[in-house]
Amino acid sequence: MTLPSLELGAIGNCAASALVDPRGRIVWSCWPRFDGDPLFHALLGGGDAAAGDGSFGVELVDCVRTEQHYEANTAVLRTRLFDSHGQSLEITDFAPRFFSRGRMFRPLMLVRRLRVLQGAPRVRIVLRPRFDWGAAVPRITQGSHHIRYVGPDQVLRLTTTAPLTYVLQEEAFVLSQTTSLLLGPDETLSEGIEELAGTWERETIDYWRQWTRRLALPLQWQDAVMRAAITLKLCVFEDTGAIVAALTTSIPEAPGSQRNWDYRFCWLRDAFFVVRALNSLSEVGTMEDYLRWLTNAVASAAGGHVQPLYGIGLERLLPEQVVPQLPGYRGHAPVRRGNQAHEHFQHDVYGNIVLGAAQAFHDQRLLRPAGRAEFTLLEVVGEQAVRVHDQPDAGMWELRTRARVHTSSLLMCWAACDRLAKIAAHLRLPDRHAHWQAHATRMRERLLAEAWNPRRQAFAESLGGEHLDASVLLMAEVGCIDARDPRFVATVDALEASLADGPFMRRYEAADDFGTPEVGFNVCSFWRIDALARIGRKEQAREIFEAMLAARNPLGLLSEDTHPQTRELWGNFPQTYSMVGLINGAVRLSAPWDTVV
Repeated sequence: MTLPSLELGAIGNCAASALVDPRGRIVWSCWPRFDGDPLFHALLGGGDAAAGDGSFGVELVDCVRTEQHYEANTAVLRTRLFDSHGQSLEITDFAPRFFSRGRMFRPLMLVRRLRVLQGAPRVRIVLRPRFDWGAAVPRITQGSHHIRYVGPDQVLRLTTTAPLTYVLQEEAFVLSQTTSLLLGPDETLSEGIEELAGTWERETIDYWRQWTRRLALPLQWQDAVMRAAITLKLCVFEDTGAIVAALTTSIPEAPGSQRNWDYRFCWLRDAFFVVRALNSLSEVGTMEDYLRWLTNAVASAAGGHVQPLYGIGLERLLPEQVVPQLPGYRGHAPVRRGNQAHEHFQHDVYGNIVLGAAQAFHDQRLLRPAGRAEFTLLEVVGEQAVRVHDQPDAGMWELRTRARVHTSSLLMCWAACDRLAKIAAHLRLPDRHAHWQAHATRMRERLLAEAWNPRRQAFAESLGGEHLDASVLLMAEVGCIDARDPRFVATVDALEASLADGPFMRRYEAADDFGTPEVGFNVCSFWRIDALARIGRKEQAREIFEAMLAARNPLGLLSEDTHPQTRELWGNFPQTYSMVGLINGAVRLSAPWDTVV
């Protein structure tokens, strides 16, 4: 067994999700929701990890080589295993997703199909779910064509055409025909196993190809953009519309750093960037789903403090706990569940709310366009932004022991007021337009005056601050300052000198609770790319963008961080922020279509 890595593929259907390693082993999957119990947690160790506890493997006897790829333009993953005797098989992994009976069919189910490519390969199915974060071994019962794995709070059922005795004994057997394994709730299938699995595979492939063909893609880097868009879609919990920041918890930002956090929740900040990136590709359905969730989050705040994150079912309390029985990714403890940031005051959240909803007032394609009622709800958010814009907070980097009036927080409070003014003008409400425009003007003037540091020749991370922070690059992206303003250009130069390690960019230069950041935070590299393109340095931006493309794993996915020396991925995976950056960079830098058509 090799060390765990982030050379993983993601599968899902906006209800179920899983991560699959290069040998076709499911090493991470949470049930019954993205933020639930990781019944497959081999990515974080636990029990006898070498024997496969907390994983779902299909092992080829005498395997010597593997290949892995996605079926083009889909979330269907294919892994090919080759043995030393010239025999081979293909594993197809997916979660069913397609329209049926006038609605989206997305069961809580993973499907694995085994197909012989050459010879008579011998395989061993190793299915070892563990419950209660690895602490509980399931009780196993057997039916005629299924095996039940009974845990303390939920039951998994494997329905399969494989010999159940061999599955239970983990005995190798000759694979002579296509064999399917359907893993899901303890429910009886209504049709034959192979017939159903084959139909679901075809329908799921067709769904994803129809979904991607509707994307408004840039001319260049289309494969990278489609893979990023599909991955972002997999992070949407469609039942509520919430968008998780990543599918995992506790992959450390850097080895031994203890910066191990649970990202399986909906941050309003991250979700806004996801919505904005997909909107840029004309995929507005995700925005409509997310606005359902966002409306409920805002309404529950009753005009007061809005948390920076919530559970995907709008849970407000997400107590952070250490899971002692799991050793962590490559042994890097701790493993955490929950996230203390739900207690934070992060004032940029108000701008992220308004920005996330703004397009819904202007886009006539939407089935549920926003109007006066939604504007009234957003005005309550804006008034809270006015109240707190000049108050210290934890900032977007969620500092746990230090509070300041962060530039990025004031920036987003300004954005809330600026977009409310634009919405009011669109709705022909001149008094409200004047009201919000006055607040926006006042905030912008203060930001440009007090965040500027003459000694550093840059906008600093806080009003009157000395330290630099990559988040100020968002000033041009959200329209607070012209990218060619000499102060912004100087800020880009200063950040490159202070925070860049080749193509990678760290978040900030000041030490925090865990020391000084040592890895490149991938979205910061993409913010740098955007800023460089805006100020006219497109060739440099393209060079960095190509380097970030090269940093992706073999399946085109990115985590949160990249180590500048080893070029290895670290941090939670797949990280929506990072996949957003891929889309934004390609859209910003691509040659236009009219250069070839």
